[in-house]
Amino acid sequence: MVTRQSNTPEEKRRFRLVKFFAYTSFIVLIIFSFPFSVFLSQNAKDILMRSYENYAFLVGENLNYQVFQNFVIPVARRFGKISLRQEQQSEWLDRIVRNTVHSFRIDLVNIYDIDQGVIAYSTDPGIIGKKVIENLGYKKAVQGEFSSGMVSGSGDNYLWGIGIEKPGGAKKLRTYIPFRGMNPFTGDKGYVLGVIELTQDLTMEYQSVVRFQYLVFGLSILIMALIFVALLLIVRKAEGIIEARAREQLELEAQLNQSERLAILGQMIAGVSHEIRNPLGIIRSTAELLAGMGNPDETQEKLSNVIIDASTRLDNIVTEFLDFARPQSPNFQDCYLVEIIDKNIEFLRPELDKEKIVVHNNMKGGSFKIEADPHLLYRAFLNIFLNAIQSMTNGGDISINVEAENNHYLLEIEDTGCGISDDTLNKVFNPFFSTKDKGSGLGLPIVRNIIEAHNGTIQVASESDSGTKIMIKLPAE
Repeated sequence: MVTRQSNTPEEKRRFRLVKFFAYTSFIVLIIFSFPFSVFLSQNAKDILMRSYENYAFLVGENLNYQVFQNFVIPVARRFGKISLRQEQQSEWLDRIVRNTVHSFRIDLVNIYDIDQGVIAYSTDPGIIGKKVIENLGYKKAVQGEFSSGMVSGSGDNYLWGIGIEKPGGAKKLRTYIPFRGMNPFTGDKGYVLGVIELTQDLTMEYQSVVRFQYLVFGLSILIMALIFVALLLIVRKAEGIIEARAREQLELEAQLNQSERLAILGQMIAGVSHEIRNPLGIIRSTAELLAGMGNPDETQEKLSNVIIDASTRLDNIVTEFLDFARPQSPNFQDCYLVEIIDKNIEFLRPELDKEKIVVHNNMKGGSFKIEADPHLLYRAFLNIFLNAIQSMTNGGDISINVEAENNHYLLEIEDTGCGISDDTLNKVFNPFFSTKDKGSGLGLPIVRNIIEAHNGTIQVASESDSGTKIMIKLPAE
């Protein structure tokens, strides 16, 4: 075989262009991988922030409810007014707050008195009574709005100001929630009575995000390098790809030529079969006449039966030739797969019992209604069942299963026969190919024509000595 060398100037220019594309793509990918990793990590930070913000808001709402219902109302009824300078009230509030947040990851709780502008309560006793730092979050809470923000333990924590954060440094989420009174009967919220501040330590979680940022950037570089290597391999194997495409084109041309030859062969078969069938009918009728004459001797009767059997077999072969050469158009009508299969099994019951073959019909789950030609499908399934029976010489099993898949039915007919070798499996749909002594080799090709005429598909899976499975997909009604 002669291999064409890719040495033309045009092809050399093409490959130089592909190599330039490979190097340029690598540089572009490296440039874009950095903002991509920054975008991913920032997204992760935003998700982390939102999840813990929601977490803090829920805890704050619960704390608002618990403090108002279990502290403000009972204390107002019992003491007439709220004064956290009294030790009993202070301990009472502290117990409610700590019981509410003890199972949550809250580092610090502050409750601000907005009238006096001081910290009225805190889980850190050392800051109780200190003046409020009126930042934006506090002001929003006074106005009745929720807000939160991340507080860093150090200053600028970014490398070169390019979006990649350095590891280390404490990160805390500070959330401000308006403390409102509420109607104990309806649950309706009233005026803002104070501000609740919750502080969560997110240092470990935030550092995990930073590490994730470095991991994404490193993986991006690695992936880009792998892509670059892949592009180089593509460049080196470009010539092989072109040759493969040329081979594919030759194969397609060969398939087209084969289709044209089959079309011509079909026309020839149709003509020859028509010419054979007429004299064949005369031969058969003459043999039947001879066999029916009065008092034929034994030799005459035997020879007549031989002629009749041979002509019948030849007529069947001619019929198969005509079916292959001029496939019938389906007469579509509503029918049921279960009924068609049951008719096949009922017709073949004597042969199945004779060969000691057990049929496992698993189609009892439904009727499986389709729009098809029941007579053509009956012929197709009959051919498949006969092949299965002929593949089992010492008994065996035939399993029939149907499953609904989207708008199709998948019919599987599986036997425990001798199976089909790999070399033979690729030829089972070739016309006139047969492994049987008396086969015409048109059975499965005709079956495929019938199934494809119903907008279906057929596949065969088999191994030597392991049985055969026929898989037919037909559109549902």
